[in-house]
Amino acid sequence: MKSSGTLLIAFALAAASPAVAADTIKVGLSGPFTGGSSSMGVSMRDGVKLAVGEINKTGGVLGKQLELVERDDQADNTLGVQIAQELINKEQVAATLGYINTGVALASQRFYQDAEIPVINNVATGTAIEQQFPAPNYIFRTAANDTIQSAMIVEEAITRRGFKKPAIMADSTNYGQLGREDLEKALGGKGVKPVAVEKFNIKDTDMTAQLLRAKEAGADVILTYGIGPELAQIANGQAKLGWKVPLIGSWTLSMSSFIDNAGPNGEGAMMPQTFIQLPDTPKRKAFIESYQKAYNIERMPSPVSAAQGYDSVYLLAAAIKQANSTDGKKIREALENLNTKVEGVVTVYDHPYTKDDHEAFTRNIPVFGIVKNGRVTIAHEEDIAGEKAVRVKMKN
Repeated sequence: MKSSGTLLIAFALAAASPAVAADTIKVGLSGPFTGGSSSMGVSMRDGVKLAVGEINKTGGVLGKQLELVERDDQADNTLGVQIAQELINKEQVAATLGYINTGVALASQRFYQDAEIPVINNVATGTAIEQQFPAPNYIFRTAANDTIQSAMIVEEAITRRGFKKPAIMADSTNYGQLGREDLEKALGGKGVKPVAVEKFNIKDTDMTAQLLRAKEAGADVILTYGIGPELAQIANGQAKLGWKVPLIGSWTLSMSSFIDNAGPNGEGAMMPQTFIQLPDTPKRKAFIESYQKAYNIERMPSPVSAAQGYDSVYLLAAAIKQANSTDGKKIREALENLNTKVEGVVTVYDHPYTKDDHEAFTRNIPVFGIVKNGRVTIAHEEDIAGEKAVRVKMKN
């Protein structure tokens, strides 16, 4: 039998626990931290944690520490849905950051919409993500959507480099197929039809059949929509066939799982990037050095994911501070009308969102990266010269 003193201590601890919980602001963090998408997920998570650490070190938000509630969705739609329900109903998060995979975002974020809890998608790029719900819309984004990227890819391949017979290779996920649709629309706007449109599945290791069809159709460039491991198989498959045409695709060609698995076969691949691991501004230099020190790593697995994750935390913190509340509706309203500039790694956010526009980036923000010597660097130096180093959102 417990003594009365022990019981009193137990009661005191139980009474204190709600107060302890109330001293933090819970923020969900959902992404694939294992599996084929993990280089994106881990980089995003680490960028988020870096920002949270900085904010908490300076006093937190509204006098409270930010508390991350991390969940590995493994790029699985069903698991993503389960995690969303857990974070909303059990953990009672004030907001959630993350989503790497378009399919997981589209399947999961409807629960946040119904619960009136904001989500900042900081990596997933499917165009439909931000358009899934009418106003009042609780879904925001700090990533370059696929409408932006597909237009850039086509501009680079057709206009800037003069290719005339593009082939498209896209994976069978929502990400790949929605991106493929965006590419075909962008090509159509240039009066160009792809000579081949090929599909592959996640974990496919042999792209010979698809590549042979593209080659036989006379393709002079391959436009891609997929993720790192399978994109590497495209580059390696080209080498096996002795057929080398340029790879120009979505931002995921910058993933370490593409660069490392493709090796020399990945050299010259080009992709839109909102952030390249170059210390070309004081903010970026500080971010890169802090990331390298915190995680004892020289090259970020996915610099874009890390930077966009980092920035999403500061946007959320600014909104909570402005709202003076953790109420979801008030945070959404603050995000839609932020009255202070937020200096991020990707850009300076000056009223990034409105009631009808929840996209933080416009077409002028990303630039083209290229794989050289096993890492991504700027493809066209003139794109970041002088004042172009930091590109800010265009106003309507």
